Amino acid sequence: MDQYSPLPARDADRAQARDADRARALARIKLVATLLLLAMAALFIVARHYEPAHWAWGYVASFAAAATVGGLADWYAVVALFRRPLGLPIPHTAIVPRNHERIADNLGNFIETNFLAPEAVEQKLGEVDFASHMATWLADRGRSAALAGFVIRMLPQALAAIDQGGLRQFFGERVQTELQRIEIAPLAAGLLGAATEKGQHRRLFDELLNVLDRLLKNKKTLEALREKIRDEIPSVFNWYRADAYVLKKIVAATTDFIDEARADPGHPLRNDFDKFARGFAERLRTSTSFARRAEELKRDLLARPEVTALAEGAWDSLRAFLERDVASDDSQVRRQLESMLFELGAQLARDAAVRAEINRGVVEVLGDFVQSQKSGVGRFIADQVKSWDIGVLIGRIELVAGRDLQYIRFNGTLIGGLAGLALHVLEQGLKL
Repeated sequence: MDQYSPLPARDADRAQARDADRARALARIKLVATLLLLAMAALFIVARHYEPAHWAWGYVASFAAAATVGGLADWYAVVALFRRPLGLPIPHTAIVPRNHERIADNLGNFIETNFLAPEAVEQKLGEVDFASHMATWLADRGRSAALAGFVIRMLPQALAAIDQGGLRQFFGERVQTELQRIEIAPLAAGLLGAATEKGQHRRLFDELLNVLDRLLKNKKTLEALREKIRDEIPSVFNWYRADAYVLKKIVAATTDFIDEARADPGHPLRNDFDKFARGFAERLRTSTSFARRAEELKRDLLARPEVTALAEGAWDSLRAFLERDVASDDSQVRRQLESMLFELGAQLARDAAVRAEINRGVVEVLGDFVQSQKSGVGRFIADQVKSWDIGVLIGRIELVAGRDLQYIRFNGTLIGGLAGLALHVLEQGLKL
């Protein structure tokens, strides 16, 4: 295996066998072309010798002479491409060796300009349906499982890299920075405004009523309220269990009020809550004092060490869960990832619009990458060609194109002979 055939062993053996066959065929065709040239020269000598004996030998001699000259000229042209004919320092010979570097530069520029032009690259990439290949690949259960398994095997290393490589701190700082940039008041106003427009705040009101109702039915809460009432009323009334009576009335009245508000969509309490929610959203949107207090609250909250500890604790818990799950024989993450990949392949197979969008994105990304790197490709090709041994390079070219070059010698011999014969006929005609 030489420097031009970086192939696996089996492919290299096949390539060497093909090269050996080409070399033998080239040697045969060279020998035939040389024998033909020598035969024409010998025929010329014979024809000139017998020309006085018969006029027809003159035509044969003219054909043979011109064929010999044509064969020699084309032999010279073919040899001059690669080396000096007979080793003589004749100008403008050994064209390929003398122009080795220029050929390399021109080849690199040609490929960069023509083969890697934006239109050509996009057209060629556009012929490939990347999304369909992806869908077909992912829709195979075994392949999806293999890909999921590969990702899961790499997950512990990725987690370790995040911890050891400073990525954890970097991500934390980036999250803190982005949170500091967010203006809380407009965001909260938008969310609350959207919720009130859709009536979703009424669900919150209903939930608050439910919480209050459960609170009033809780024994500990009732006992605390009774103690509070007992402390507030005169001691003499406690002899008559007035605290229990007052508590019962308060709880009954409050429970009835909650039931009424819960059952009546137009209850005044509901209307008051609607007005409060809309008014609060408007104040968040327009009030500078609200916005300032919200920003101060956000900064104070983010600055507290408990928030940082909470984030780090969440990351540690997530990492511990992932490490345990990955080590398990029945990994939930692997199972979910495998199912997600399989469903992704099936969805891509069904959705032609998504496939088209993916293909456009892939073509755009790969096209931009090729355009940004094509100058490097041209230089790489030029440098590679320059680094090749010129003798080996010429041998490779001759193996590929040598037979056709030798047929040029055949054609030169034949065309030269016919031209010589035609000129002899014209000469004889002019003598008449």
